[in-house]
Amino acid sequence: MPGGEERVLRRRIRSVQSTKKITKAMELIAGSRIRKAEERVRAAVPYSEAITEIARDLAAAGGEAQSDLLVPREVKASALVVIAADRGLCGGYNSNVFRAGEGEVKGIARRGERYELITVGRKAEGYFRFRDYRIDHTFSGFSENPTYEDARAIARAVEARFNEGAYDKVELVYTRFVSIGVQEVVQRPLIPLDRETLEGGDGKPGTDGVGPSYEFEPDPSTLLESLVPRYVEARIYAALLNAAASEQAARQRAMKAASDNADELIINLTRKMNRARQDAITTEITEIVGGAEALRAGETNEPDTLLVASATYD
Repeated sequence: MPGGEERVLRRRIRSVQSTKKITKAMELIAGSRIRKAEERVRAAVPYSEAITEIARDLAAAGGEAQSDLLVPREVKASALVVIAADRGLCGGYNSNVFRAGEGEVKGIARRGERYELITVGRKAEGYFRFRDYRIDHTFSGFSENPTYEDARAIARAVEARFNEGAYDKVELVYTRFVSIGVQEVVQRPLIPLDRETLEGGDGKPGTDGVGPSYEFEPDPSTLLESLVPRYVEARIYAALLNAAASEQAARQRAMKAASDNADELIINLTRKMNRARQDAITTEITEIVGGAEALRAGETNEPDTLLVASATYD
């Protein structure tokens, strides 16, 4: 029995070692991708800041709300763009986004409003579809490496439904990348764009002082109306890049924790296997000693047995 336990433990150790090789490789891959994702986030910041500043200056210069995307409405239906991952094995990254999205959906229901979900990532689609939430659009296949065209496709779908009157307000729910060790789930308004939305975007905060004076050609209203779709695309693209970097950071932490747990499990199983081996050796030694003692006792009693037999014969 001890020998069989030792074989079982040895198989488990080999299995854990194989799993550790996978988690360690995934940790290294995620670590290499974080740097690239972080660089993309930083590269997108100047554009996001610039387009936010221009939109704010146009609004301050007298740009009137002519586009449907600029006209505030009475909110009867809200849409949430929930950005998660296409794959798992990234710790609590997906569940944190899902929790925030569900909380907002419950808040919308308490206010007596309708809601629609636009899911980005296979995990988000699977989670909300399994729970019978209303999903209007789904996008997937690019969570780790989003492009501007992906952001444009999402923006076009959202804008079309907003212009049709299906939504009165659209918000983004995603994970903002602060640093490799810090990411936070945020909820940001997307459309309609008002001054509060512009001030709370990803660009520079507004200033209370007197800003520079510009001359616009054509008029600020025309420029603002043509700029709004690009602003929406830029906001979605920035959210996708932040989510991609956050996903890789979360996956690196999760795989490192898995590798560390594998090391600890291997140590514990090795100790248990060594104890089982010692028990097996002790049992074998005991059996050998017992057998030797039995043989020795048999050799000692054999002459007496012959003597008794001889006396009986006589």
